[in-house]
Amino acid sequence: PRRAAQPGRHRPEPSQPQDRPRVSPLAREQTPSRPTPPPTVSRADFLKAAQARRQGTPGFLLQAGKRAAGEAAEGLTRVGYTCSKKVGNAVTRNRAKRRLRALARNVMPLLGQAGWDYVLVGRPGATVERDFAAMRADLARALSQVHAQTDGGRP
Repeated sequence: PRRAAQPGRHRPEPSQPQDRPRVSPLAREQTPSRPTPPPTVSRADFLKAAQARRQGTPGFLLQAGKRAAGEAAEGLTRVGYTCSKKVGNAVTRNRAKRRLRALARNVMPLLGQAGWDYVLVGRPGATVERDFAAMRADLARALSQVHAQTDGGRP
């Protein structure tokens, strides 16, 4: 039975029960077989990756660096994403970062190496507009090239 409207009450009661917890769309698309890699969080981590190896692709720039033996998350692969204002307005930058996250979710569990930090940097226009299958192939190629380089630092 529905309650009668009370004075001072402005919101109607919900028409359906809120028994089940709400699940965000991002949580729905994650699969147990391909979990999202843990993020590279601190600015220092981003700066270390920027000083390490780089590999450009048409859709994005990959920066990768191996962590030292005693650093945090030693056995994990960490991934960061960044898009400057050159990529576009906030909506475009967020869309580019969502595409980069989806790309990492698809490729990193297969080809990323434990103990490495990766940063995917969006490119103006290309990150948002490039075909996703082509970007996936680009990331696979970039990872193989970064890991094939000698330990002398930058290529």
